[in-house]
Amino acid sequence: MRLLAILLLVLFGVGGAAAHELRPAYLEITETAPEQYSILWKVPARGEYRLSLHVGLPDVCAEVTTPVTAIVEAASTSRWNIRCDGGLAGQTISIDGLVATYTDALVRVMRADGTAQTARLTPDFPEVVVTAASTAADTARTYFLLGVQHIMLGLDHLLFLLALLLLIREPRMLVATITAFTVAHSVTLAFAAFGFAAAPQAPIEALVALSIVFIAAEIVRKQRGHADIAGRYPWLIAFLFGLLHGFGFGGALREIGLPQKDVPLALLTFNLGVEAGQLLFVALALAAIASLRMLLAFSAEQPRLVTAYLVGSLSAAWFVQRIIAFGV
Repeated sequence: MRLLAILLLVLFGVGGAAAHELRPAYLEITETAPEQYSILWKVPARGEYRLSLHVGLPDVCAEVTTPVTAIVEAASTSRWNIRCDGGLAGQTISIDGLVATYTDALVRVMRADGTAQTARLTPDFPEVVVTAASTAADTARTYFLLGVQHIMLGLDHLLFLLALLLLIREPRMLVATITAFTVAHSVTLAFAAFGFAAAPQAPIEALVALSIVFIAAEIVRKQRGHADIAGRYPWLIAFLFGLLHGFGFGGALREIGLPQKDVPLALLTFNLGVEAGQLLFVALALAAIASLRMLLAFSAEQPRLVTAYLVGSLSAAWFVQRIIAFGV
């Protein structure tokens, strides 16, 4: 029981109110005329402080205008124009400082013909070579990996899934509940990505934390023999909260951006990446629970209750911190 509590504190306590702060940087380079480009550079920021990341352009490029920077929606956003002799095809673009961080960077090069090249840069691979043309496979691979990354770094979403695993004991009901959660957040993710519906990101993240508190409370009630609608129909609760979580995913996707072409493909593969990360976490969590049962030979009831209190307490702290952050 103590081991389980320690593991949860290590996994989820570190995230605190910043469960969504590991966002990728974003670089968009748009060809406006032969050898001329406009640049949009977004770096995650908190107040006046931003990550120490900088765009590394090839030597053939020179600034035409001075970068103009502003803080927009928790990101430091800069815009400027450059000229690159001979164009960018075959040239290398890097994100300087990326190797010293835990975040990634999404780079999109928009060509004059409307096609685009999209690449995800990581601390291990902080450079990309601009190609003369790109394929749908490049877009699919990039957005799938971004979806996996977002769910695996979205500690509050993972904590919600863990709470569902603790609440539900029947395998068939667990499958139905996770499916309902998937369908719901896929719907609102699509609505948010296409601009059909929108919600302020800060209140959504606070409500996501509150949804975890609710599920944790239901675990405690069920342990004490009180069954209400959440205990009898967890799939319905998962669906309703899934709609809320989908706006959280949609907010992240808006920050990343969608290509002008292949929007359905990018949205589909991002969502598939989210689902792949979600299923991976569920499998690992179930395997960990089964392993602890075999190794420690304990009854699951007491650790389940302790874990529910721990999950609820962490989520309540996130909720309070995010509410306070509204005025920051």
